[in-house]
Amino acid sequence: MSQIVIDLLNEKYELFNQPNFIPNDPISIPHQFSLKQDIEITGFIAATLAWGQRKTIINKCNELINLMDNAPFDFIKNHQDSDLKRFLNFKHRTFNATDTLYFIEFFKDFYTKNDSLENAFLVGLTTDNEDVKIGLENFQQIFFSLDDYPIRTHKHVATPARNSSCKRINMFLRWMVRKDNKGVDFGIWNNIKTSQLVCPCDVHVERVARKLGLITRPKTDWQTAVELTQNLKQIDPIDPVKYDFALFGLGVEGYL
Repeated sequence: MSQIVIDLLNEKYELFNQPNFIPNDPISIPHQFSLKQDIEITGFIAATLAWGQRKTIINKCNELINLMDNAPFDFIKNHQDSDLKRFLNFKHRTFNATDTLYFIEFFKDFYTKNDSLENAFLVGLTTDNEDVKIGLENFQQIFFSLDDYPIRTHKHVATPARNSSCKRINMFLRWMVRKDNKGVDFGIWNNIKTSQLVCPCDVHVERVARKLGLITRPKTDWQTAVELTQNLKQIDPIDPVKYDFALFGLGVEGYL
């Protein structure tokens, strides 16, 4: 990797990993909250709905949170069946009321037994694992472990077992795991190492990474995300996914 590319990525990481990045990004949704469980729930929802124009994503997330009385964790724990009728008209692209109601059901069941969503990503994952692959595979199985899960909702929770790049879940994990003093990522989870994170491969990141020679695989799948992350580890083996800021920012800027 050339020094020019390294310097570019470091420069843009510093530029975009700043609080002024937050308002126009889906990460602004969990930043509305301070309670850990609220951050987890709204972060997972925001990451799941993060496709399309960012302004639309943010508006739809806010609409969904408003339906939860702007207190997601409290709503998840204490809602009555009659409260669920308000979600029947919710829709964002292919994510509809069926998916929304299952997400609510999963969270209610999960949080009766756990105090953090992090636990669902730790099954089978140890500090010896190079990346979070096994954690993501087991998370998907846990997420769909309730008896009445809708088959259609599978498409909204990716898994490396299907060779998906898992860009939305990898982004969510970046938010929850990365710790720095910049104020963008939350860093509220402590049992997954930043070196185990895999870089989210969205359209902007993929395009710029290919131009910079960080990706060579022809299609975007799990191995592509791993390839990108391995190359970023050449610059920072401890926190490679911090360069998601740089690649995404360069893409939004129209660089290259």
